[in-house]
Amino acid sequence: MQIDLNSDLGESFGAWRMGDDATMLGIVSSANVACGFHAGDPVGILATLREAAARGVAVGAHVGYRDLQGFGRRKIDVASDDLTADVIYQIGALQGLARAAGTRVAYVKPHGALYNTVAGDARQADAVIAGMLAVDPSLVMMGLAGAPVLERARAAGLPVVAEAFADRAYTAEGLLVSRHEKGAVLHDPEVVAARMLRLATDGVIEAIDGTPLRLEASSICIHGDSPGAVAMAQRVREVLVAAGVSIRSFAGGA
Repeated sequence: MQIDLNSDLGESFGAWRMGDDATMLGIVSSANVACGFHAGDPVGILATLREAAARGVAVGAHVGYRDLQGFGRRKIDVASDDLTADVIYQIGALQGLARAAGTRVAYVKPHGALYNTVAGDARQADAVIAGMLAVDPSLVMMGLAGAPVLERARAAGLPVVAEAFADRAYTAEGLLVSRHEKGAVLHDPEVVAARMLRLATDGVIEAIDGTPLRLEASSICIHGDSPGAVAMAQRVREVLVAAGVSIRSFAGGA
Protein backbone atom coordinates (compact mmCIF):
# COMPACT_ATOMS: atom_id res chain seq x y z
CA MET A 1 0.00 0.00 0.00
CA GLN A 2 1.15 3.52 -0.74
CA ILE A 3 -0.33 7.00 -0.66
CA ASP A 4 0.77 10.59 -1.24
CA LEU A 5 0.71 13.25 1.48
CA ASN A 6 0.39 16.82 0.23
CA SER A 7 0.21 20.23 1.87
CA ASP A 8 -0.47 23.82 0.79
CA LEU A 9 2.80 25.74 1.19
CA GLY A 10 4.57 28.93 0.09
CA GLU A 11 1.71 31.03 1.46
CA SER A 12 3.60 33.55 3.60
CA PHE A 13 3.46 37.15 2.35
CA GLY A 14 6.01 39.74 3.42
CA ALA A 15 5.88 40.10 7.19
CA TRP A 16 2.84 37.81 7.45
CA ARG A 17 4.02 34.26 8.14
CA MET A 18 1.82 31.33 7.23
CA GLY A 19 2.66 27.80 8.33
CA ASP A 20 6.02 26.09 8.83
CA ASP A 21 7.07 25.06 5.34
CA ALA A 22 10.53 23.76 6.20
CA THR A 23 9.23 21.32 8.80
CA MET A 24 6.21 20.28 6.74
CA LEU A 25 8.46 19.47 3.80
CA GLY A 26 10.14 16.84 5.98
CA ILE A 27 6.78 15.10 6.37
CA VAL A 28 4.85 15.34 3.10
CA SER A 29 5.69 13.91 -0.31
CA SER A 30 4.07 16.63 -2.44
CA ALA A 31 3.89 20.41 -2.00
CA ASN A 32 1.10 22.56 -3.44
CA VAL A 33 2.98 25.85 -3.75
CA ALA A 34 1.17 29.19 -3.90
CA CYS A 35 1.66 31.21 -7.09
CA GLY A 36 1.10 34.74 -5.79
CA PHE A 37 -2.61 35.19 -6.52
CA HIS A 38 -4.16 34.00 -3.24
CA ALA A 39 -0.95 34.10 -1.20
CA GLY A 40 2.83 34.01 -1.39
CA ASP A 41 5.58 36.40 -2.47
CA PRO A 42 8.46 35.56 -4.83
CA VAL A 43 11.22 35.32 -2.22
CA GLY A 44 9.15 33.12 0.08
CA ILE A 45 7.94 30.91 -2.75
CA LEU A 46 11.52 30.48 -3.96
CA ALA A 47 12.68 29.47 -0.47
CA THR A 48 9.91 26.88 -0.24
CA LEU A 49 10.80 25.50 -3.67
CA ARG A 50 14.47 25.23 -2.76
CA GLU A 51 13.57 23.30 0.39
CA ALA A 52 11.26 21.03 -1.60
CA ALA A 53 14.05 20.36 -4.10
CA ALA A 54 16.52 19.58 -1.33
CA ARG A 55 14.12 17.06 0.22
CA GLY A 56 12.96 15.47 -3.04
CA VAL A 57 9.36 16.59 -2.54
CA ALA A 58 7.23 16.88 -5.70
CA VAL A 59 5.95 20.37 -6.55
CA GLY A 60 2.53 21.44 -7.78
CA ALA A 61 1.18 24.86 -8.77
CA HIS A 62 -1.52 25.92 -6.30
CA VAL A 63 -3.41 28.23 -8.63
CA GLY A 64 -6.26 30.37 -7.32
CA TYR A 65 -8.47 33.38 -7.81
CA ARG A 66 -6.80 36.80 -7.75
CA ASP A 67 -7.78 37.38 -4.12
CA LEU A 68 -4.97 38.15 -1.67
CA GLN A 69 -7.27 39.85 0.83
CA GLY A 70 -9.65 36.90 0.97
CA PHE A 71 -6.87 34.28 0.79
CA GLY A 72 -8.54 32.90 -2.31
CA ARG A 73 -11.51 31.62 -0.34
CA ARG A 74 -14.12 33.88 -1.95
CA LYS A 75 -15.82 32.62 -5.09
CA ILE A 76 -15.33 34.94 -8.06
CA ASP A 77 -17.32 34.79 -11.29
CA VAL A 78 -14.33 35.05 -13.61
CA ALA A 79 -14.79 35.05 -17.39
CA SER A 80 -13.43 31.88 -18.96
CA ASP A 81 -10.71 33.60 -21.02
CA ASP A 82 -9.57 35.55 -17.97
CA LEU A 83 -9.43 32.43 -15.81
CA THR A 84 -7.50 30.48 -18.43
CA ALA A 85 -4.98 33.30 -18.75
CA ASP A 86 -4.70 33.58 -14.96
CA VAL A 87 -3.92 29.86 -14.72
CA ILE A 88 -1.30 30.09 -17.46
CA TYR A 89 0.26 33.10 -15.73
CA GLN A 90 0.44 31.40 -12.33
CA ILE A 91 1.85 28.13 -13.63
CA GLY A 92 4.42 30.03 -15.67
CA ALA A 93 5.55 32.09 -12.70
CA LEU A 94 5.99 28.99 -10.56
CA GLN A 95 7.79 27.16 -13.35
CA GLY A 96 10.38 29.93 -13.53
CA LEU A 97 10.95 29.95 -9.78
CA ALA A 98 11.02 26.14 -9.68
CA ARG A 99 13.65 26.02 -12.40
CA ALA A 100 15.80 28.48 -10.43
CA ALA A 101 15.35 26.29 -7.34
CA GLY A 102 16.42 23.12 -9.15
CA THR A 103 13.02 21.46 -9.34
CA ARG A 104 9.98 21.39 -11.64
CA VAL A 105 6.22 21.83 -11.54
CA ALA A 106 4.68 18.37 -11.94
CA TYR A 107 1.01 19.02 -11.24
CA VAL A 108 -1.66 21.67 -10.67
CA LYS A 109 -4.09 21.91 -7.78
CA PRO A 110 -6.65 24.72 -7.70
CA HIS A 111 -6.85 26.53 -4.37
CA GLY A 112 -9.71 27.37 -2.03
CA ALA A 113 -12.84 28.74 -3.63
CA LEU A 114 -11.53 27.93 -7.11
CA TYR A 115 -11.00 24.29 -6.05
CA ASN A 116 -14.54 23.99 -4.73
CA THR A 117 -16.03 25.81 -7.74
CA VAL A 118 -14.33 23.75 -10.45
CA ALA A 119 -15.28 20.54 -8.65
CA GLY A 120 -18.77 20.94 -10.08
CA ASP A 121 -18.80 24.04 -12.33
CA ALA A 122 -18.06 22.80 -15.85
CA ARG A 123 -17.32 26.25 -17.30
CA GLN A 124 -14.67 27.22 -14.78
CA ALA A 125 -13.31 23.68 -14.73
CA ASP A 126 -12.82 23.78 -18.49
CA ALA A 127 -11.09 27.16 -18.22
CA VAL A 128 -8.57 25.77 -15.73
CA ILE A 129 -8.06 22.66 -17.86
CA ALA A 130 -7.48 24.83 -20.94
CA GLY A 131 -4.80 26.77 -19.08
CA MET A 132 -3.02 23.58 -18.07
CA LEU A 133 -3.15 22.16 -21.58
CA ALA A 134 -1.78 25.40 -23.02
CA VAL A 135 1.27 25.27 -20.73
CA ASP A 136 2.03 21.54 -20.55
CA PRO A 137 -0.37 18.66 -21.30
CA SER A 138 1.70 16.36 -19.09
CA LEU A 139 0.78 18.31 -15.94
CA VAL A 140 -1.33 16.27 -13.53
CA MET A 141 -4.65 17.73 -12.40
CA MET A 142 -5.25 17.22 -8.67
CA GLY A 143 -8.87 17.45 -7.59
CA LEU A 144 -11.51 16.33 -5.13
CA ALA A 145 -12.09 12.57 -5.17
CA GLY A 146 -15.35 11.80 -6.94
CA ALA A 147 -15.76 15.29 -8.42
CA PRO A 148 -16.75 15.68 -12.11
CA VAL A 149 -13.72 17.93 -12.76
CA LEU A 150 -11.44 14.90 -12.73
CA GLU A 151 -13.42 13.18 -15.49
CA ARG A 152 -13.47 16.41 -17.52
CA ALA A 153 -9.70 16.74 -17.16
CA ARG A 154 -9.14 13.09 -18.08
CA ALA A 155 -11.40 13.42 -21.12
CA ALA A 156 -9.36 16.45 -22.21
CA GLY A 157 -6.18 14.40 -22.07
CA LEU A 158 -4.72 15.41 -18.71
CA PRO A 159 -3.50 12.84 -16.18
CA VAL A 160 -5.40 13.19 -12.91
CA VAL A 161 -5.03 12.33 -9.23
CA ALA A 162 -7.88 12.27 -6.72
CA GLU A 163 -7.31 13.58 -3.22
CA ALA A 164 -9.00 13.47 0.15
CA PHE A 165 -8.68 15.99 2.98
CA ALA A 166 -7.36 14.87 6.34
CA ASP A 167 -8.48 17.90 8.32
CA ARG A 168 -11.83 18.61 6.68
CA ALA A 169 -15.27 17.11 7.27
CA TYR A 170 -17.28 15.63 4.40
CA THR A 171 -20.97 15.66 3.58
CA ALA A 172 -22.69 12.36 2.85
CA GLU A 173 -22.53 13.36 -0.85
CA GLY A 174 -18.73 13.46 -0.81
CA LEU A 175 -18.36 17.25 -0.76
CA LEU A 176 -16.38 19.27 1.76
CA VAL A 177 -18.45 20.79 4.56
CA SER A 178 -18.41 24.58 4.26
CA ARG A 179 -15.90 26.30 6.52
CA HIS A 180 -18.79 28.43 7.77
CA GLU A 181 -20.40 25.39 9.38
CA LYS A 182 -19.55 23.90 12.78
CA GLY A 183 -17.27 20.89 12.60
CA ALA A 184 -15.99 21.67 9.09
CA VAL A 185 -12.34 21.69 10.17
CA LEU A 186 -10.89 18.86 12.28
CA HIS A 187 -8.18 19.55 14.86
CA ASP A 188 -7.50 16.32 16.81
CA PRO A 189 -4.39 14.60 15.34
CA GLU A 190 -5.42 11.17 16.65
CA VAL A 191 -8.91 11.40 15.14
CA VAL A 192 -7.53 12.67 11.84
CA ALA A 193 -4.84 9.98 11.70
CA ALA A 194 -7.35 7.21 12.37
CA ARG A 195 -9.63 8.57 9.62
CA MET A 196 -6.78 8.65 7.12
CA LEU A 197 -5.65 5.14 8.00
CA ARG A 198 -9.15 3.85 7.29
CA LEU A 199 -9.17 5.78 4.02
CA ALA A 200 -5.75 4.45 2.94
CA THR A 201 -6.52 0.84 3.82
CA ASP A 202 -10.28 0.53 3.23
CA GLY A 203 -11.13 3.47 0.95
CA VAL A 204 -13.75 4.69 3.42
CA ILE A 205 -14.15 7.90 5.41
CA GLU A 206 -16.94 8.83 7.84
CA ALA A 207 -19.14 11.73 6.72
CA ILE A 208 -20.18 14.44 9.18
CA ASP A 209 -23.53 12.71 9.73
CA GLY A 210 -21.78 9.45 10.59
CA THR A 211 -22.49 7.59 7.35
CA PRO A 212 -19.58 5.74 5.70
CA LEU A 213 -18.42 7.40 2.50
CA ARG A 214 -16.37 5.49 -0.09
CA LEU A 215 -13.61 7.56 -1.65
CA GLU A 216 -11.02 6.51 -4.19
CA ALA A 217 -8.13 8.82 -3.35
CA SER A 218 -4.40 8.40 -3.88
CA SER A 219 -3.36 11.63 -2.15
CA ILE A 220 -4.16 13.10 1.26
CA CYS A 221 -4.07 16.84 1.92
CA ILE A 222 -3.23 18.46 5.24
CA HIS A 223 -3.62 22.24 5.15
CA GLY A 224 -0.36 23.97 6.05
CA ASP A 225 -2.13 27.00 7.54
CA SER A 226 -4.25 25.07 10.04
CA PRO A 227 -3.39 25.37 13.76
CA GLY A 228 -1.19 22.43 14.72
CA ALA A 229 -0.76 21.45 11.06
CA VAL A 230 2.75 20.08 11.51
CA ALA A 231 1.82 17.91 14.49
CA MET A 232 -1.22 16.62 12.63
CA ALA A 233 0.76 15.81 9.49
CA GLN A 234 3.44 14.06 11.55
CA ARG A 235 0.88 11.94 13.35
CA VAL A 236 -0.88 10.99 10.11
CA ARG A 237 2.43 9.93 8.61
CA GLU A 238 3.42 7.93 11.73
CA VAL A 239 0.13 6.03 11.84
CA LEU A 240 0.18 5.26 8.12
CA VAL A 241 3.80 4.08 8.09
CA ALA A 242 3.26 1.96 11.22
CA ALA A 243 0.42 0.21 9.39
CA GLY A 244 2.64 -0.57 6.41
CA VAL A 245 1.49 2.26 4.14
CA SER A 246 4.32 3.76 2.09
CA ILE A 247 4.35 7.57 1.71
CA ARG A 248 5.27 8.40 -1.87
CA SER A 249 4.30 11.12 -4.32
CA PHE A 250 2.29 10.21 -7.40
CA ALA A 251 4.42 12.69 -9.35
CA GLY A 252 7.94 11.78 -8.31
CA GLY A 253 10.35 14.17 -6.61
CA ALA A 254 12.75 16.82 -7.78
